Amino acid sequence: MGLELIGAAWRKSTYSAAHEECLEVADLIPGGLIPVRDSKSPTGPALFLPAAAWATFLRAVKATAA
Repeated sequence: MGLELIGAAWRKSTYSAAHEECLEVADLIPGGLIPVRDSKSPTGPALFLPAAAWATFLRAVKATAA
């Protein structure tokens, strides 16, 4: 699968402001996939997660951060 990410608007979590180890995600990618990458390696590979899996991941992170 070849998805185009050139010009994608990547963003970091607001929870990661004080940490160097964080993920970045890009929005508005067609096909219902969420691209995720390591912020320390912005030219490296991205992992594409189905939207439902990303939502499950976010719920788990928020539950452990509370």
